[in-house]
Amino acid sequence: MSTSMNYLVTGAGRGIGRGLTRNLLARPGNRVFLLDSNETELQNTLSLASTWTQSSNTVSSSFKGKVVDLRNRDEIKTVIREVNDFFGGRITCLVNNAFATPHIWRDDKGMEDDLSSDEIMDQWDVKIAVGLTAPFLLSRLCVPMLKRKEEGTSAGCIINIASTRANQAEDNHEAYSAAKGGLLGLTQSMAISLGHRHNIRVNAIIPGWINVEDENKTADEEGIKWEDGMTDQDHSWHPAGRVGKVEDVYKAVKYLVESDFVTAENMVLDGGVTRKMYYPE
Repeated sequence: MSTSMNYLVTGAGRGIGRGLTRNLLARPGNRVFLLDSNETELQNTLSLASTWTQSSNTVSSSFKGKVVDLRNRDEIKTVIREVNDFFGGRITCLVNNAFATPHIWRDDKGMEDDLSSDEIMDQWDVKIAVGLTAPFLLSRLCVPMLKRKEEGTSAGCIINIASTRANQAEDNHEAYSAAKGGLLGLTQSMAISLGHRHNIRVNAIIPGWINVEDENKTADEEGIKWEDGMTDQDHSWHPAGRVGKVEDVYKAVKYLVESDFVTAENMVLDGGVTRKMYYPE
């Protein structure tokens, strides 16, 4: 594959998306286009990004960012034209990572028991739009850039960031679980459709607990580190011996991008937690 790779990452202003961007820019020659709806977080990340880029033989990493409301289909269509210009018409990998936060219903007024609440339905609409509809639309719009091959390269790929909550429920996570579960179905379906038509591969990463409390503007200002706030019990909960890091997700992304025979797969990154059996005490 080409040493220069082009990545479009959604939800890149903070959390997993920001950590992925940092790791991607540390590899010489990579180009990353960052999308996020939070202007404050995105601008903060962009202000740091130049310190993450590395150069080798005069080939340096580069980046660009744009504030986009992923609920708005017209905004998505518009920004894709800018993405196309930045990458010169070819994408190596689209990472559908963005999700509308917070993940749970607001329960300060007992809304979880108000089954007719318009606000709950508004939150549902936002989460499904950002977490499921936007990845579908972005994937379709990026097909011309993903299918374009250059000498010595294969077609690009799509990686959807799902969650173990697609298969494990918590109170008041209906929209989050539904969107992430739908993302797994979308991954499988698009892997077949886009694979047969264009050899575009589509896979999903299913993270468990990936600690990203250090991946935001407030953490930067307060000097918060990855290990802060976690206990030995938090780490020992995981058969792997620790809570997950953004670097674990990056390694999975790197593997899926470079493995051109892998498609329609769901890669679980949870330190073994979902394989454990528990009994009530």
